[in-house]
Amino acid sequence: MQYRTLGHTGERVSAIGLGGWHLALPYVDEQLSLRIVRRAIDHGITFIDNSWDYNDGASETRVGNALREGGRRDKVFLMTKIDGRSRQEAMRQLDESLKRFQTDHIDLVQHHEVIRFDDPHRIFDEEGANAALIEARKAGKLRYIGFTGHKDPQIHLYMLEVAHAHGFTFDAVQMPLNVMDAHYRSFEKRVLPELVKHNIGVLGMKSMGNGIILKSHTATARECLRYALNLPTSVVITGCDSMDVLEQALDAADSFQPMSEAEVQALLAKTKSVAADGGFELFKTTSLFDSTATHPEWLGEEAARVRDMMRA
Repeated sequence: MQYRTLGHTGERVSAIGLGGWHLALPYVDEQLSLRIVRRAIDHGITFIDNSWDYNDGASETRVGNALREGGRRDKVFLMTKIDGRSRQEAMRQLDESLKRFQTDHIDLVQHHEVIRFDDPHRIFDEEGANAALIEARKAGKLRYIGFTGHKDPQIHLYMLEVAHAHGFTFDAVQMPLNVMDAHYRSFEKRVLPELVKHNIGVLGMKSMGNGIILKSHTATARECLRYALNLPTSVVITGCDSMDVLEQALDAADSFQPMSEAEVQALLAKTKSVAADGGFELFKTTSLFDSTATHPEWLGEEAARVRDMMRA
């Protein structure tokens, strides 16, 4: 396994991270998920991804059960995400995640699905979610703070701008990085340089777009993983719903060699025509991946200050 530095945190993490969503899908039984997590860790994967809302909490519960055996909790850099935008809801979700993981702290907690221009303002309100995470960090419940999103690079840049205005620097940022992103509403071209400039940890996701990119028949799974690993990512998070898929990811990390510029350009040329309108990056162009759009209650209430203004 290859290891990389997570931005200014100085933490060393595996170049491949194990995605959490797939671990509790209906066709993945608990025993299989436990085998996937334990095999990943035993092979050297240290970065474990998850979210409070994945599969109604089952993904976190299964990871917690997997880490309980053999001292594996001490071998991993555990990450999860919370949806709450208010201080109260964010803290409630964080405490639930801690219970599910059966741990007293989470290494990285991220604001999930920053996909609207109002999300940064809700998160950085004086009664917002970031205040809860800062409080939790002081209490030892978490170590680092980040955010994720999959919709538009401009929203990521705005989140960084609002954070800066509040004197806050994120430790990590998660975003789609794949062979098609470079051609349409590109996180690679717009957000990645800012993260590198400020030494913020880069978490790449959706290297295969939940498998949809593979349906374009322009790139193989190995090519998708290699391309993402070739970028200045700290971690490339990939979902594994079978032992075969996990072995594919492990092999991609073990055998990774940097791509030449000619190889990069050849791969981008193959994907250019089908990527131009975002048709294979449905997380950007549809609401199918927007879980908080389906469940707005996960965001929590608007800050009391805002509600009072509306009533006045």
